[in-house]
Amino acid sequence: MRIAVYQTPSPAGDLPAGFDILDLALTNAALADADMLVMPELFLPGYNAVTATPPEGWDRVMTQVQDMCKRHDCALTIGLPDYDTKAVYNAAYAISATGEALAKYRKLQLWGARENALFSPGDGLVTFSYGGTKFGLAICYDIEFPEHARALARAGVAAILTPTANMMPHINVNLIQVPGRAMENGISIAYANYTGSEGDLDYVGHSVISGPDGYPMAAKGMGAGLLVADLPTGLGENGIPYSTQLSDYRPAKPPMN
Repeated sequence: MRIAVYQTPSPAGDLPAGFDILDLALTNAALADADMLVMPELFLPGYNAVTATPPEGWDRVMTQVQDMCKRHDCALTIGLPDYDTKAVYNAAYAISATGEALAKYRKLQLWGARENALFSPGDGLVTFSYGGTKFGLAICYDIEFPEHARALARAGVAAILTPTANMMPHINVNLIQVPGRAMENGISIAYANYTGSEGDLDYVGHSVISGPDGYPMAAKGMGAGLLVADLPTGLGENGIPYSTQLSDYRPAKPPMN
């Protein structure tokens, strides 16, 4: 299973520009023989451009995204707002290379005053299988909670696909926390971030596909572009197994007062 991540500036509310970026990303992912492309959080219309009501033309967005997947023969995980009848959710959608819906996940851990004012939180984790690989979904702040990644690992996922919109000064998440989360669970994490600025936000870039040993299989600095990596199978480098904490874990009694 070959995973691609696309790091890009936000379309910042410009839907046609966002579709142009997505088309380029899918083109490059298909040329790299990627099976699944991961885009950033709330990529359409842009993380800092989401409003409480759908923008003009929003009713056609999912159809266009699905048609793009079919045209490029590449599956996609993308962050989009989920405009439900009674609430708005920060969501990630997984779509197959034939344009079929694979999964939808609503962000559990809302970050900051704006997200908590605009979105309702999700209420459950999501897994799905594609191309013989079991995936979990997370969005940005979700991956910073070890409980969620551990629950997905215990559910048997090989990788967590994570659209994100991580901004300064939180670069330690990209460089330390995400690789550590992959290593402690013996799974891969594909973490797709923005670069550049959007309104009052300066994104840190540094998208990464971390392997089960915590080392980056592919990583970006601040530039835009595609990352590609093949998900590992079996033993780690030189036949050394990946982390065995999942099988070795021994519950402890709560600490005494």
